[in-house]
Amino acid sequence: MALVAAEKSIVVYGDSLSAAYGIAQARGWVALLASRVAREYPDYRVANASVSGETTSGGLARLAKTLEQHKPAVVILELGANDGLRGLPVAELKKNLGAMIERAHAAGARVLLVGMKLPPNYGPDYTRSFEDAYAELAKRYRTALLPFLLEGFAEKREFFQPDRIHPTEAAQPLIEARVWQALEPLLK
Repeated sequence: MALVAAEKSIVVYGDSLSAAYGIAQARGWVALLASRVAREYPDYRVANASVSGETTSGGLARLAKTLEQHKPAVVILELGANDGLRGLPVAELKKNLGAMIERAHAAGARVLLVGMKLPPNYGPDYTRSFEDAYAELAKRYRTALLPFLLEGFAEKREFFQPDRIHPTEAAQPLIEARVWQALEPLLK
């Protein structure tokens, strides 16, 4: 009788940037990542628990159910952009993300924290504090960190939908490649 390895779950827990806003789900970076994981680490599966418009407080409120449902080995935590765009206090962002990391760790999951940057119109103090929050949290909780999801193309308009916030289909492979670099060490 052959033994089959149990599937391990990777949960992508994010906002519209992970929910493939404005493009077909099958063409979003999470679907691309799921295909790569299936090829290279077939004992893992990827679940996308991202919700467009999600803030860190909303994410925190629904995390327990997601952890129970998927029992992830890895959580890719991509939240905070909507907090920043709404100008919510950085202390609240840090408190909520920290609580999510703690809960994921308590559930036995490793965490990849995905950082975000804001447009400069929020002022230098707020934008610096916002960006620094991710590195501070990753250090405090000893999690993996992808400093900026849109690194390498954020300044290129052709990679964004007309709202200039959401990446186009052409940008999705670039995002997937960045996430993969940070995720793969957690799968070995």
